[in-house]
Amino acid sequence: MKQKLQQAAELALMGKWKDAHEIAQIYNDPIACWIHAVLHKIEQDESNSRYWYARANRRYEDFSDSNDELKEIIQALILRGT
Repeated sequence: MKQKLQQAAELALMGKWKDAHEIAQIYNDPIACWIHAVLHKIEQDESNSRYWYARANRRYEDFSDSNDELKEIIQALILRGT
């Protein structure tokens, strides 16, 4: 799962949001929810984004730059281990 979520974040960084979304929505893990939240933030779907941030136990306001947030997600996955 970790590798797939990292792939989703990397795809999002490349602008492949549909592909990233397909991966993120498979999982119910907090990091998957976080990725899902960022994707909806990128789409400017604030209400849906806030819903996914709440599921991830994160805040919509914590990052103003989605690319920085996606990089933070990748770091969190690396630090998480397996």
